[in-house]
Amino acid sequence: MYKNYLKMAYRNLMRHKVFSLINISGLALGMTCSILILLWVKDELSVNRFHSDIDNLYRVMEIQSYPGADDLTTDANPGPLAEALEQELPEVKEAVRTTAWSMPKLFAYGDKSIKVDGRYTDAGFFEIFSFPLLYGNQKEVLAQPNTVVISEKIANQFFGSPEEAMGKVFKIDNNKSYTVTGVAKDAPKNSTIQFDYVLPLEDWINSPDGGWLKEWGNNGIRTFVQLQPGTDIVAFNEKIKPIVKQHNQDSNIDLFVQSVSDMYLYGDFRNGKVGGGRIETVRLLSIVAIFILVIACINFMNLATARSAKRAKEVGVRKAIGANKSALVSQFMVESVLVSFLALFVSLNLTGMLLPSFNDLTGKLVSLDFTDPSLLLLLLGVAIVTGVLSGSYPAFFLSSFDPSVVLKGTAKLSKRVSVFRKGLVVFQFILSALLIVSTLVVYLQLQYIRTQNIGMDRENLVYLPLEGELQSRYDIVKRELQSTPGVMSVTASNQNPLMVGNSTGGVDWKGKDPEASILFSILNVDYDFLETMDIKLKEGRTFSRNFGTDTAAFIVNKEAARLMQMQQPVGEWLQMGEKGHIIGVVENFRTTSIHMPQQPLIMRLQPQNQSWIYARIAPGKSKDVLAAMEQIVKRHNPTYPFEYHFLDQDFEMMYKSEAVMGKLTTYFAGIAIFISCLGLFGLALFTAEQRTKEIGVRKVLGASVASIVYLLSKDFLKLVFIANIIALPLGWYFMSSWLENYADRTELTWWIFAAAFVSTVIIAMVTLSFHAVKTAVATPVTSLRTE
Repeated sequence: MYKNYLKMAYRNLMRHKVFSLINISGLALGMTCSILILLWVKDELSVNRFHSDIDNLYRVMEIQSYPGADDLTTDANPGPLAEALEQELPEVKEAVRTTAWSMPKLFAYGDKSIKVDGRYTDAGFFEIFSFPLLYGNQKEVLAQPNTVVISEKIANQFFGSPEEAMGKVFKIDNNKSYTVTGVAKDAPKNSTIQFDYVLPLEDWINSPDGGWLKEWGNNGIRTFVQLQPGTDIVAFNEKIKPIVKQHNQDSNIDLFVQSVSDMYLYGDFRNGKVGGGRIETVRLLSIVAIFILVIACINFMNLATARSAKRAKEVGVRKAIGANKSALVSQFMVESVLVSFLALFVSLNLTGMLLPSFNDLTGKLVSLDFTDPSLLLLLLGVAIVTGVLSGSYPAFFLSSFDPSVVLKGTAKLSKRVSVFRKGLVVFQFILSALLIVSTLVVYLQLQYIRTQNIGMDRENLVYLPLEGELQSRYDIVKRELQSTPGVMSVTASNQNPLMVGNSTGGVDWKGKDPEASILFSILNVDYDFLETMDIKLKEGRTFSRNFGTDTAAFIVNKEAARLMQMQQPVGEWLQMGEKGHIIGVVENFRTTSIHMPQQPLIMRLQPQNQSWIYARIAPGKSKDVLAAMEQIVKRHNPTYPFEYHFLDQDFEMMYKSEAVMGKLTTYFAGIAIFISCLGLFGLALFTAEQRTKEIGVRKVLGASVASIVYLLSKDFLKLVFIANIIALPLGWYFMSSWLENYADRTELTWWIFAAAFVSTVIIAMVTLSFHAVKTAVATPVTSLRTE
């Protein structure tokens, strides 16, 4: 039986090649977009899920409360917290600390040296996380000081194989020697914790730079806990909440835990509650995938019902010779699923061709791995769901024809069917208009981010790490750089000014409300910082070598002055550790992501112990200056590779996720609109065929080409108008909600929605005009000829 169904389906496809091509092309394009998005979503959802005990792994989060301001939620914790959790909470099986950021270090062995990224961590790191060790014992690899675990990649680079790396001794940062006690497999790409080396955290705590890790009043380390199976998380969060306050009476911190499986997708918090994160992008693109697939399915349904009169006699004959409704439904569903699988075949070839470009765009390494059962189920599911969804209504509609009517040649499509088909066209263009609005808003927000005045000039600003001998020779290096042709000014700071992470609430000032608690960002800078960064001074002066007391002075931004309620900040005293005076106020400049509100900032002068050196380069001189910088750096720090960064590139990287989403939305919106046009093209072709004789009569009676084009197009254009009336308010609502994720954002102006309206009308008119004009200019002799 099904063999006959397939044979009839094949014959029907070959008999109506144009409509078959439109159906298969539309479904194939829709499937291609959906498969690409689903592969991306699958990869996003897999992040951190590879850990064997993932259900019991959590990171410790802090809620820092500040009266009169929003609570700050962070994963930075005090150093002693992990030990306290293990001792005081029986639910904690093990607690492990890691540094939050990658810490590049110079690894040297023999005459070979490489800059390696990694982190410090506790000895239990490899016990709670599933990072397999190729060599070494999980419990022992970090148990002793001056030991190191390296990745398989680093082992191969230095020694040719992991086995040869065991027991070798590295000189790290030209300082201490570390023995390789383990080699770990390279961390998976879908892990938020990445490393090429791991060092014992105790080594850092016992170093001159790590003393702050022993104090309850400093936050900066990340703490992960492995809980006992079956732990009630709600009850556990109540128990862990006051731990810091119990050890530090001055603390404003409450604790809670978040599952490691959620930390990547749900990384944004507002007042201690999950406010979103990457999951918003996942949801948005998943909706786009569904939209595109639905648009493709609507094409199929529309063309099938529009052409139903062509198959009415076939249905009548089959019913007359005994076919029941279920058999006819099965036949038409088989046809639909066959078309869907043909479209899937085309789609897989398209997907394979597009995957390299898609991976370059998204920074992923997704692939069509046909040995993966979950992927095969996903692809089969897409094909079957698409086939059933697109074929269900046509199948039941076609099988419902009355044979006594259709065999007399009097069958006509009911008004209800026509309304349903028009409703599908409206729905299709609602989705298209929504995608156009979304694309425009995302594009404008990205342009706003790129072009907004962030309070400093990030162009032509190069910086490099102060590492190795550069630390002690900073003054000499700065003088040599300043004398280099093309270098306009040089300075240094302890943090990237675009991403200031250090903060404190321990600030006092004249007239401070005893109940007030404000979190200030802290940036340590060198002389010439404001000049080099081109940060505007609003009041007072900058740090100057002419004033020896400036090492105890402060410069604040407008936001800090506002929150301290200082009308004339310059000259007021400020205490942060030591007491000093405010000598200047600068205009606000961006020290955090545009997603966050403007932060109050305090700058203090610390010419020594900086982390980064910055140079402002004259436009067009970058190549010559970088070559000169390399010679200077190599002369003073020969064992380290010359590394440099541009601040404007850092700014672009901060919003890479938005940029990728913008490009994907643009591409997929374009494809969705094209699929909609395919369906409109097919309907226009069918309408033109149905009304051929009518057009011939009208032309004989003197109708103009323009009037005939209008006649054939007006009904469809009405549907596009209706779609816009529904879609544009929805677009405003959804994109307003999306923009709320940004503290600084573009405005939703009227022209965005006008552009979407005009775009859909023009697209529809262009699509319809081909058949309308072709039919209108045809000679009436052909159309009126007796059959």
